[in-house]
Amino acid sequence: MSSTDEIDAQEISTVITAAEAAMKDADAQRLIDRYTADVVKFDLAPPLGRRSDDARDVARQQAWFGTFDGPVDFQVTQLEIEVGGDVAWAHSLNRMSATPQGTDFAFEMWFRASYGLRKTPDGWRIAHEHTSTPFYMDGSLRAATDLKP
Repeated sequence: MSSTDEIDAQEISTVITAAEAAMKDADAQRLIDRYTADVVKFDLAPPLGRRSDDARDVARQQAWFGTFDGPVDFQVTQLEIEVGGDVAWAHSLNRMSATPQGTDFAFEMWFRASYGLRKTPDGWRIAHEHTSTPFYMDGSLRAATDLKP
């Protein structure tokens, strides 16, 4: 990896891991600012996908934060980045833990994330994000949210 690619990879890492503090602080704007204007997102929650302004809906994200009592603990782990000029891709295993509003217990889940990034005049931004959980193929079709790396 060239020194330019190494600098880009560090900037990309900063963009992706900025979600950790933004989630803990319930800062929807900071979370959304990491995306390009034409971002395509395939989130854990329905629908199957969102694009552009729909994917960058700060009010929706802020409302989601309001469904929890206290902060959302979020951690990006095993992040791997590949840079190729003005585009890059990355993937990670992420952990999220929070206490749903009205309950007295926190959940913890691990999930997969893939990112496509583009270098913009404002720096690296996420142009595509895909998060998913595996499911048990034992006939139950139950999401495997109990898995840990």
